[in-house]
Amino acid sequence: MAGNTAPATQQPVKHFNLVRCVAVCLLTLIVLVGLAVLITWLVIRPKRLVYTLENGSLQHFNLNNKHINATFDFVLMAYNPNTKTSVYYDSMESVVSYKDQTLAFDTIDPFHQPHRDTARVESKLVAQNLALSPSTYKDLRGEKSSGEIEVDVHYKSRVRFKVGMWKSKHRTLKIVCPSVKLHFSWSRHFENVPCEVEL
Repeated sequence: MAGNTAPATQQPVKHFNLVRCVAVCLLTLIVLVGLAVLITWLVIRPKRLVYTLENGSLQHFNLNNKHINATFDFVLMAYNPNTKTSVYYDSMESVVSYKDQTLAFDTIDPFHQPHRDTARVESKLVAQNLALSPSTYKDLRGEKSSGEIEVDVHYKSRVRFKVGMWKSKHRTLKIVCPSVKLHFSWSRHFENVPCEVEL
């Protein structure tokens, strides 16, 4: 009678083999994905995009009764140093601010930047009878008397990257050009400003 009973250890052994098989498959998949990412990175060799504010001017500047009217013109030079990656700027906007108060903004037409390319991005931002806080108005009047004002210029863009036939999903690109000095006199030369990038 006792010889007809099945071994009690057969089911746990099968369960253990299944778990080990799943674990090996998952580990193999992780290794393969890691190798694919590494090989892609080695082939593409991604480099950071470089942005420099190369020109800035101020026109029709007027302060009256705690309001500002002004036209800001900027030229941003965008350099893509990558040899295999191009960039699609699907939307872009620029903002000029003074001590955390936005003075004006502009939208920029979409464009495509090939690899190893330098793009010239122009923007014209107009402040029309914009109300200022009392402290901002006072500080701007003081800086105007010195012959220059110092502002921050921000760019925000929705970008995609293309390598061969592959295109990435949209990512938000933020560019900050801090402490930009704008002169009231045309005789004073604009100094280039290297910009910070957040992607």
